[in-house]
Amino acid sequence: MIVFGWAVFLASRSLGQGLLLTLEEHIAHLLGTTGATTTMGNSCICRDDSGAEDNVDTHQQQAENSAVPTADSRSQPRDPVRPPRRGRGPHEPRRKKQNVDGLVLDTLAVIRTLVDNDQEPPYSMITLHEMAETDEGWLDVVQSLIRVIPLEDPLGPAVITLLLDECPLPTKDALQKLTEILNLNGEVACQDSGHPAKHRNTSAVLGCLAEKLAGPASIGLLSPGILEYLLQCLKLQSHPTVMLFALIALEKFAQTSENKLTISESSISDRLVTLELWADDPDYLKRQVGFCAQWSLDNLFLKEGRQLTYEKVDLNNIRAMLNSNDVSEYLKISPHGLEARCDASSFESVRCTFCVDTGVWYYEVTVVTSGVMQIGWATRDSKFLNHEGYGIGDDEYSCAYDGCRQLIWYNARSKPHVHPCWKEGDTVGFLLDLNEKQMIFFLNGNQLPPEKQVFSSTVSGFFAAASFMSYQQCEFNFGARPFRYPPSMKFSTFNDYAFLTAEEKIILPRHRRLALLKQVSIRENCCSLCCDEVADTQLKPCGHSDLCMDCALQLETCPLCRKEIVSRIRQISHIS
Repeated sequence: MIVFGWAVFLASRSLGQGLLLTLEEHIAHLLGTTGATTTMGNSCICRDDSGAEDNVDTHQQQAENSAVPTADSRSQPRDPVRPPRRGRGPHEPRRKKQNVDGLVLDTLAVIRTLVDNDQEPPYSMITLHEMAETDEGWLDVVQSLIRVIPLEDPLGPAVITLLLDECPLPTKDALQKLTEILNLNGEVACQDSGHPAKHRNTSAVLGCLAEKLAGPASIGLLSPGILEYLLQCLKLQSHPTVMLFALIALEKFAQTSENKLTISESSISDRLVTLELWADDPDYLKRQVGFCAQWSLDNLFLKEGRQLTYEKVDLNNIRAMLNSNDVSEYLKISPHGLEARCDASSFESVRCTFCVDTGVWYYEVTVVTSGVMQIGWATRDSKFLNHEGYGIGDDEYSCAYDGCRQLIWYNARSKPHVHPCWKEGDTVGFLLDLNEKQMIFFLNGNQLPPEKQVFSSTVSGFFAAASFMSYQQCEFNFGARPFRYPPSMKFSTFNDYAFLTAEEKIILPRHRRLALLKQVSIRENCCSLCCDEVADTQLKPCGHSDLCMDCALQLETCPLCRKEIVSRIRQISHIS
């Protein structure tokens, strides 16, 4: 479980309950600890400027923060990463400014260990958030992220996104000061080429700010110097990871239409045409660059005369793929439907097109990035709540393998497994035995003990499925090509039994999909969710009635007011 987007979560909770959340509850949800509850009152974080320090020893805090807790069973939460922190009342002074670099590295060190519902958020993360409430503190945090996040840690860019996305929005003055401090241009991009971490982190920070800001603020941030810097980072002389995050930053700036026009006029598509040739490169870092370059050319920075990839990809041998109609909103899916990537600050999920009810089934995944992904099996009842961090393995209808944090996920609880951390190029195998009611996970052919918990809730209707943290990517093999580590027992593959029409195989670029949606005629009294059936159902007690019965039965809360649905009443007079 991963949760990003405190602002979104805050809005959804305040609509339904009419209250604000404390910082501790925000962070609990950020780290997937949605089972915790927080009472209101003096637990909120209030500040003054006296600069006094809590009665704790800084060195002791950092030592405790760096300690990694040992894994425990589902029924008992792990020890917290530090002793319980005393809450600070509304008249208590703020903490004295501490070593920002140490706090950032502490957060990076402990973030993968925070998985159980009863764990407290890391002290370092709380302190960084408090510091970032002032312009000076926010600038200190941003500069530290650029300075100290190491190149080799697979969670480094995701932690940059996590910390910046959850810090308060920067003021106009803070943004202006940041651009002055960084002083970015094409010449700066060529400096320190032997130390790519600085440029990778700078691009990741710019991308996060571009995604977080909107309209005039984003337009103002994309100065000529910053645009020149990012474009220079795309040149072949740059380290591939610098190229990757510069491209992602440009994608996020292009979410604002004026920025998109400005970037397009820079002839970026000419550079991307060269980079998309890396989409099948055996170097997994270059492969990410190629994937993103191809996606950008198909979806954002179109090049005149270039044929869109979906129009030329060979799909003749593919009969099962990732379902582009059953996916959360920000996941990128390749034109052949077998590779997926998340570059958003949310936890994106997808199911495949083929569902199984009986027999023994197997598929494999090639790990392209070694960060947090939860991959496994899910039913149609599984919830995809990307902004609240619910993915595969976070409800009773799914079970997932997490090779980064070395966990098995079921019903939003985790238990450790004995496999080593996965790495780029590893093959993860997924066996579903519906005869024996068990799931078996493999890493490079080495299997774990069977998992059977999910069968207490459901026994059929399973899909291959996966959820992705920021900047993660993998490729699926549903049997269209030979498996690298086929299990010894007899099994079936999706590709042998599934069927898709030529039209169902097409994964349209977003601009083509939007153009088709604009042509669709929607009836005046149709369901506001599916747009197919008549809105004939009233929800009680809230009284909203713009849904059909099929959609209403799949909801637990009203999508308009967030009130719990007690009953659903079909309005016969609305049926035509």
